[in-house]
Amino acid sequence: MSKKSQTKGRSDGLIAENRRSRRDYEVEDTLEAGIMLTGSEVKSLREGKANIAEAYVSPEQGELWLINCEIQTYKGANRFNHEPRRKRKLLVSKRELAKLSQEVERAGRTIVPLKFYFNDRGIAKLLIGTATGRKNYDKRNVEAKRDWARQKARILKEG
Repeated sequence: MSKKSQTKGRSDGLIAENRRSRRDYEVEDTLEAGIMLTGSEVKSLREGKANIAEAYVSPEQGELWLINCEIQTYKGANRFNHEPRRKRKLLVSKRELAKLSQEVERAGRTIVPLKFYFNDRGIAKLLIGTATGRKNYDKRNVEAKRDWARQKARILKEG
C-alpha cells in the first residue's frame, strides 16, 4: 500500500488546518516541527480526527509544547488509548527553540499552529508560525481588502 493511500480524506496528507489563525494573527515566520505521538494517536490522525483550532504552542522548561490540541480517541485501541487533549512535545532544534522562545519573551509574539499534516515519508508534522495578534479593526480591514481583490478579479474576468 502506498503512503498516499494510507490517509483517508485528502491526497496531500493534510490532517487539520487552523484557518482562523490567519484571520486572528499576522503570521510573520513559519517553521515545520515534528511531534511526539503515541501509536493510537497516529492511527487516529490517519483517519483525520484532529482539531487544532483552539490549540497554541508554548515554550516551557526548555522545550516546546503543543497545548489544547484535540486528537480523538482511536476506537481500536481499547484500553491502551490516549487522552484526547494532553500536552504534546514538539521536536525542534535547540537553535530554533532559542529563537522561538526569544521572540515570545522579547517581542511579545505568539506561536500558533497553522497546519497538521503527514509529510512525503508519512511522518506527522506541525506547521507553526510566530505571529502578532490583530485588533478587530485590522481584521475588518484585511477582510475588506480580500473581498475587493475577489470582486476585482471577477470584474476583470467578465470584462
